[in-house]
Amino acid sequence: MAAPDLESFRRSSMFDGSFRQSLRDGLLPQQTSDYSYMFEDRTHARCCSYRYFSDKITGFVKKSKDFLVTAWEMGTTDPRKIIFSAKMGLALTLVNILIFFKLPGSELSNHYLWAILTIVVIFEFSIGGTFRKGCNTGLGTLSAGALALGMAEVSYMTGKWAEVFSTASIFVVAFLGTYAKLYPTMKPYEYGLRAFLLTYCYVIVSGYRTGEFMETAVSRILMIALGGSIGLIVNTCIYPIWAGDDLHNLIATNFVNVATSLEGCVNAYLNFEEYDTMPSMILVYEAVTDDPVYTGYRSAVQSTSQEDTLMGFAGWEPPHGPYRSFRYPWKMYVKVGGALRHCAFMVMALHGCILSEIQAPEEKREVFRNELQRVGIEGAKVVRLIGQKLKKMERLNPIENILHEIHKAAEELQSKIDDKSYLLVKAENWEIGNPFRDATDELEKSDLSQISIEDMWLAPEGEEESRMYKSASDLSLATFASLLMEFVARLENLVNAYDELCVVAHFEEAIG
Repeated sequence: MAAPDLESFRRSSMFDGSFRQSLRDGLLPQQTSDYSYMFEDRTHARCCSYRYFSDKITGFVKKSKDFLVTAWEMGTTDPRKIIFSAKMGLALTLVNILIFFKLPGSELSNHYLWAILTIVVIFEFSIGGTFRKGCNTGLGTLSAGALALGMAEVSYMTGKWAEVFSTASIFVVAFLGTYAKLYPTMKPYEYGLRAFLLTYCYVIVSGYRTGEFMETAVSRILMIALGGSIGLIVNTCIYPIWAGDDLHNLIATNFVNVATSLEGCVNAYLNFEEYDTMPSMILVYEAVTDDPVYTGYRSAVQSTSQEDTLMGFAGWEPPHGPYRSFRYPWKMYVKVGGALRHCAFMVMALHGCILSEIQAPEEKREVFRNELQRVGIEGAKVVRLIGQKLKKMERLNPIENILHEIHKAAEELQSKIDDKSYLLVKAENWEIGNPFRDATDELEKSDLSQISIEDMWLAPEGEEESRMYKSASDLSLATFASLLMEFVARLENLVNAYDELCVVAHFEEAIG
């Protein structure tokens, strides 16, 4: 009886002697050299005709409808976006009311534009982002205003060289400020340096034209303070959106996604689920909504920049909710996320085994089914449990060893691999004794006894290709098992990182 995968392999392009053909036919979208489109009936609507305008109006209506549907879905999926937009409108309305009634005074009202610009610029989605931009703007404006006043006094003493001195000072300050902005450790203060440069140039140029450096500097500072204060008060007091909460929820969700992907990979491999053609979006590592296995680990792998951004914003937020300290260890959250990502890379590699063109025979997978499945189940259980504990901000149970069962499952898999190692290598090349014959006898007595090795692999036609394919398919099973074992090894680093977070963040003791 021939192995089931032999027929499919014979149909593949390896018997044709062309692996590139296999890639082109099996993985990549089909391309055609048919140039018949060049001879299509080009009955396009003429410009300014009724059909032309009708098509344009219909297309515009369709795009508008799609836009409104997408906007509605975005708002219903995350209502915070609607609330944030309303808060922005309220803040701008308040500052305009003050300007219209000239409450700050007629002189300050001449610089009202700075208050509006300040709100538009510093008003971020999260409280931490607003505080960071607000503080950067304030510090940049104050320091630039003070420096501009000092430079104005010096330029006044230069007499007829005042214009030259002011121009040179703008170049020097702009050069130094821009160069400092590019320094890696100054990245969190980038916007403050932008505000510094803008304020300095504005005070120098406007003050020179009016001769009132002090009034220009003070008016700008007060208007920025007004806009910043309104923005901070509105954003903080009305339905605050905390970056710390978003970071906490993001990492907890990634735990669940990685656990789901791990289970999906193992189940798909053991149930012999294969892709007829690999989705082109996976080939270029783009988002795919209809593949939960791919989407799960991809969300964890792709969240690096998002975690870093949220951590930067969360560091500016005052104590709130369960985060009761000014120097809350948000960096440890990112460290835990990095340890989880280290595990997610293994899940990505496991998924790659499923996407591979060369697959191990179903019968050989069945030999290791129980051990592989148990490792997958126990590994997903550990990852999911840590995610649940993180969500509740609880420590792991010190009495129970969370890794005991997964280590036991991994040992059983390793033992099975040692016992059945002849299924994972090219047995006829063994040099000691005559192991190939012994392996053949053992194979016939095992669950695979119904399959004849000669019928499977030693086909008269394409013998060399068949032997190569057999060797590669055996290695694919060994690769999947070794990647699963590596995932287990990386779990220990994940557990240690979470334990460290529990200590520095003062998580509650486990209940029960």
